[in-house]
Amino acid sequence: MMEELKNRITTYFEQQILSDEVESVFHQFLDLLDAGTIRSAENIDGTWHVHEWVKKGILLGFRLGKLKTIDHSSPFQFFDKHTIPLKHFNGTSNVRIVPGGTAVRKGAYLAPSVIVMPPAYINIGSYIDEGTMIDSHALVGSCAQVGKRVHVSAAAQIGGVLEPAGALPVIIEDDVMIGGNCGIYEGTIVKKRAVVASGVILTASTPVYDLVHHRIIRREQNGSLVIPENAVVVAGSRKIESPFALEFGLSLYTPLIVKYRDERTDARIALEESLR
Repeated sequence: MMEELKNRITTYFEQQILSDEVESVFHQFLDLLDAGTIRSAENIDGTWHVHEWVKKGILLGFRLGKLKTIDHSSPFQFFDKHTIPLKHFNGTSNVRIVPGGTAVRKGAYLAPSVIVMPPAYINIGSYIDEGTMIDSHALVGSCAQVGKRVHVSAAAQIGGVLEPAGALPVIIEDDVMIGGNCGIYEGTIVKKRAVVASGVILTASTPVYDLVHHRIIRREQNGSLVIPENAVVVAGSRKIESPFALEFGLSLYTPLIVKYRDERTDARIALEESLR
């Protein structure tokens, strides 16, 4: 059944077929995505793989959609594609959505025991695993994968990567701490137990300087920047050596790995010690 759905979604997307039948198949697909039965990326034997057909299915839904007024949006008016409504929760979901302006799109999976503080936005295709907190003013972009027991702090931005369909989305593995006002973009992978301090920006083109192992971490062949397990990353700077920059004391923003956590050191202690 899943293979048939995959083949149909791929055919509809690539041949740009739009019809009532296609919309019916899309809603079957969306229900599976919403339940976490299928996902846009998955860790298989220690390596993250993108499920391109799932991302094509999401893009197909946008093609099929027509703008409509969102139900219960009074006194403000909101308009979105009719094919991708808001996600509905109930008491059996065991997801805590604190009042105050949070929106979660259908097709985003939130595991039991996830907590979302207001206001936050969680987009279609994202996957948020058990015990994770999404704090106030945080964004989880389309197709982003967030593991177990992650803390996404206030005003942090976890980018998506819906297009191109073959590109890995942003991935945050288990037990990671993302500090406030961080930005994780362009398919960056943050490995288990890493700590990303407040204000750190990570993109595919951002070199990360590892002060512990005396190396520079750059994007891998698949285009992803990978932050190692247990790394503690803080915002730093490095001098620009041109005469003009030296004259005016200019420097570039640079993320730095200042230490690695061990089993005895929790995320907050590791970060506090590194910033002293």
